[in-house]
Amino acid sequence: MKIKIVWIGKTKQPEIEGLTQDYLKRLRHYAEVEGVAVKDEPAVLKLSSGDVRPRHTLLLLDSHGKQLSSEEFAHWLADFQQRSVPLLIAIGPADGFSPEARKAAGLILSFGKMTMAHELARVVLLEQLYRAFTILKGHPYHLGH
Repeated sequence: MKIKIVWIGKTKQPEIEGLTQDYLKRLRHYAEVEGVAVKDEPAVLKLSSGDVRPRHTLLLLDSHGKQLSSEEFAHWLADFQQRSVPLLIAIGPADGFSPEARKAAGLILSFGKMTMAHELARVVLLEQLYRAFTILKGHPYHLGH
């Protein structure tokens, strides 16, 4: 499975960069994963559009998206693994994604109604991806939550 995680803007805090790299390393045991900073939303849409082959399925993080438990997210990921299409997960700009981006998304996911810093959302996303894979593999990381 190929997963590309993109975020808009440069990482400001070295602690966030350290956590990002740690979770990307952990995730590479389960999938071909890459993390990329991009300039803006059009760059995100270009990555998911038809001029890149194979076309990616776009998952957006947005406070108005669908809320899933860790187990539900793991099952969604398992269903998605059956496809041979790469997954592009995007953490958007501070003012949210445009209607065009939302329309292009295969799933819009929310971590809840609370607002959090985008860099922190990235770390939460990476941890939840890692947790999802460990749930699917029966790894003890998720046990005893």
